[in-house]
Amino acid sequence: MSVLKNNQWLLKKRPEGDIKADDFEYVQSEVPDLGEGEARVRTLYLSVDPTNRIWMTDMPQYMEPVQIGAVMRGVVIGVVEESKSPQLEVGDLIHGLWGWQEYAVVTPDQVGKVPKGVPVPLDAWMSVLGATGMTAYFGLRDIGKPKAGETIVISAAAGAVGSIAGQIAKIHGCRTVGIAGTDEKCAWLTDELGFDAAINYKTQDVDSALREACPNGIDIDFENVGGAIFDSVLSQINLHARIILCGLISSYNATKPVPGPYHFAQILMQRAKVEGFIITDYMSRFPEGIAEVGPWLASGKIKYRVDVVEGLEHTPEALNRLFTGANIGKQLVMVSEPPRS
Repeated sequence: MSVLKNNQWLLKKRPEGDIKADDFEYVQSEVPDLGEGEARVRTLYLSVDPTNRIWMTDMPQYMEPVQIGAVMRGVVIGVVEESKSPQLEVGDLIHGLWGWQEYAVVTPDQVGKVPKGVPVPLDAWMSVLGATGMTAYFGLRDIGKPKAGETIVISAAAGAVGSIAGQIAKIHGCRTVGIAGTDEKCAWLTDELGFDAAINYKTQDVDSALREACPNGIDIDFENVGGAIFDSVLSQINLHARIILCGLISSYNATKPVPGPYHFAQILMQRAKVEGFIITDYMSRFPEGIAEVGPWLASGKIKYRVDVVEGLEHTPEALNRLFTGANIGKQLVMVSEPPRS
């Protein structure tokens, strides 16, 4: 009987500046035999996210950094192909953090099950009904506390989280302004997702464009980028504005300390609330979020888009798409073909 081979990406070294191919090592190993209570899972979809860059860095963070020589961490969905666990049956679709590899041996406490019988594509559980959608939902609901008639600005608005957050804000009756990096992305936001306005930060002066798009100032900022864009938003926030600090992707590849924000005093002057937000704090509340977002998806009030790169071997390039702005919507890697339902 032939031994099953497993292709894996290991973290080879800590990146300096932009992520490079030789920061990783692509290796092949044998899939170990199962022990009692274990199951073998084949990876179907792998999520690549800006936080992957944080995990690669030996810095204080919300999880332990990925160790040199370890399989690169990543959120995944897979299918159980062999099991010695009564809780995990062959054919079960499960999700977890077994990372950048084709196969993994897991135990029930390390994974969750994809709900059965829900009529949505499998990739929805990696996007609008997964951590991405829940980030948008809980960040907006618990920190942003949107009210009808308020104005919200969302940076990286054509990305995985921003595109969902903007649609949820519209459901709450907010004037919704997105910031993105291409005319194509801006058109998608306004023409398909219903944003009231979109700003191309690469071709427009963000300060003046924000003044035009937000004539009554900014009540909520869903911040995914940081840097100069965040500064422009801070200069125009209203009294008691709420700032959902979800990401700072503009600084993740920085090799020197990043200055600013230069308009930090506005937080004091406008008595604004700034709160950092990490979705892992909300894992136990996912059913609550899915129960509300699911009907919005079913009714067409929320749309989502996935940007799929095929092949585990292309995962580093897929991750870099987030930092070059090449992706639209949720960036995924399809590692193997999903089973037919």
